[in-house]
Amino acid sequence: MGRAYQNRKESMAKTADAKTKVYSKYAREIYVCAKSGGIDPAGNLSLRGLLERAKRDQVPAHVIDKAIDKAKGGGGEDFALARYEGFGPGNCMVIVDCLTDNPNRTIADVRHCFTKTKSKLGTGGSVSHMFDHCAILGFAGDDEDAVLEALMMAEVDVTDIENEDGRITVFTPHTEYAKAKQALTETFGDIDFVVDEIQFLPQTMTQVSGDDVALFDKFMDMLNDLDDVQNVYHNAEF
Repeated sequence: MGRAYQNRKESMAKTADAKTKVYSKYAREIYVCAKSGGIDPAGNLSLRGLLERAKRDQVPAHVIDKAIDKAKGGGGEDFALARYEGFGPGNCMVIVDCLTDNPNRTIADVRHCFTKTKSKLGTGGSVSHMFDHCAILGFAGDDEDAVLEALMMAEVDVTDIENEDGRITVFTPHTEYAKAKQALTETFGDIDFVVDEIQFLPQTMTQVSGDDVALFDKFMDMLNDLDDVQNVYHNAEF
């Protein structure tokens, strides 16, 4: 599987405005996760992982607390997951995950990003079959056998394990995320996960070159500027 997960495009907080957008995306995701699975991180491992990731990305505590308090109070916005698939510049494959309270607005905004960059919005399933929906857990360590044994004892379906440069990275189907994380923490204690995410990993890569590189950057910038867009996954390689 390699380190293909590093090819995932991340929002880069280079300016105050960009940071505000990143914080907003985290706040929305924390709110939805806490509202659907409970506000206690001890009982909601998805929320726990999300909070740890938010802290690593230096999301202010008041942003996190406000999102959780909002979920605690009930009511509020009714966000739903919306996933769009298509082909970006250079014919690379793209998956766009959104949280939206207005699907008609969101699909119009996402379609605009595709059409303005000579890309094509596809139908559901048009490219996702070429990605693996994986949970990825990375942490310091070098005993690959002990990690595999702990996961097998917990009956976790392990897709792959990497052991490189003093770090172990575990790949499992996304449905095994909570079980895998619980098995690791119960066996090895309070692990400091440097990677703790669920992603779409491309099975193959598409070379993007020439004028398509600048067009791809524009495409990604347009998508990341949309408030409803949470994550963008692609198989572009430069």
